[in-house]
Amino acid sequence: MSNFFKIPLIDLRAQYAAICGEVRSAVDEVIESQQFILGATVSRLERQMAAYLGSRHAVGVASGSDALLLAMMALRIGPGDAVITTPFTFFSTVSSITRLGARPLFVDIDSDDYLLSTKKLEEFLAERADVRDDAAIDTQTGLAIRAVLPVHLFGQAADMNALVALARKYRLRMVEDVAQACGARREVSGEMKFAGTVGDLGCFSFFPSKTLGSFGDAGLVTTDAPDLAALVAMLRAHGESTKYHHELTGINSRLDAIQAAVLATKLKYLESWCGQRIERAQAYHRLFTETRLVGNGVAAIPALVTDKSHVFNNYVIRAERRDGLKDFLAASGIQSEIYYPVPLHLQKCFADLGHRPGEFPEAEVAASQVLALPLYPELTHDGQEIVVDTIRRFYGR
Repeated sequence: MSNFFKIPLIDLRAQYAAICGEVRSAVDEVIESQQFILGATVSRLERQMAAYLGSRHAVGVASGSDALLLAMMALRIGPGDAVITTPFTFFSTVSSITRLGARPLFVDIDSDDYLLSTKKLEEFLAERADVRDDAAIDTQTGLAIRAVLPVHLFGQAADMNALVALARKYRLRMVEDVAQACGARREVSGEMKFAGTVGDLGCFSFFPSKTLGSFGDAGLVTTDAPDLAALVAMLRAHGESTKYHHELTGINSRLDAIQAAVLATKLKYLESWCGQRIERAQAYHRLFTETRLVGNGVAAIPALVTDKSHVFNNYVIRAERRDGLKDFLAASGIQSEIYYPVPLHLQKCFADLGHRPGEFPEAEVAASQVLALPLYPELTHDGQEIVVDTIRRFYGR
């Protein structure tokens, strides 16, 4: 992060300082082997991630964006199909749909957690999904609604019980976007399950700022279905079954061994890091409560959690005069970030979908208020006190 900020949004240097010896040793092993693409190091990480998550299969890919794209490709989603998702998420959640010629169907979020609203999804499906011959047809567009794509946003696991029930009722496949929630889990049908292991496929990003971050782009697809795992593995390598023999038109999305070595080294610390993120979120909760900022400038803070249903990849508040607060924090040496300033249904590149302001009000209000504050395992309590006190000064409390 920039040296300008006394308190950055995330301090990757601090994380690296604690594990640099292990990481360098793992990377050196790859360099000595001179096997940089896929190979034994990547296969080992795939086995480790599958074991950690409790998934039967894990397939390493080049990025979280590619993980989403490959998952859709494995489900044979394309022209004539539609996928339901949220308008309040990172761009690639939706671009993975449109790049395949399918159409995203948006359902608004819940105001308290920013996640795809299961109540609104149920209402949407009841109104527009006509199940015929074991498939759901959108009565408005005539497209086949093939899948639902929930996003475990900011580190919190979505309500998978409700989502699974709706997917089964309307014959939908499910692709989970777990880019921001590696390590998060919730009870599903009486069993604790990791985000990314409930739907047909789970899509992970290991972008450096994530709870489990690589030294560049990297991703992973999880599934319990051997046929889907084999398809993703084939599609990530140009659709190649054996060398120079292509059964499908795939893409080049092979995970490189250096990133796999970094991730395997970091994986052993993930549970501890998630716990430390939760502790710092709890500290923020106490500080905001003690200063009585909630309802007095700060419109909302995340719910208090003690389990790992929310691992706080980001600590996101709702703030009045959000942009002014962001500038005030920056002038005070504190980095913050807006995730996301423009909901996807209003992005210029999706104008052909025909959406207008006001269609998804909760996503639009969130986009005008959300602000992510510094949060990472190495953040000190003194640092958190400075952040909250600076916010207090901005609002004149």
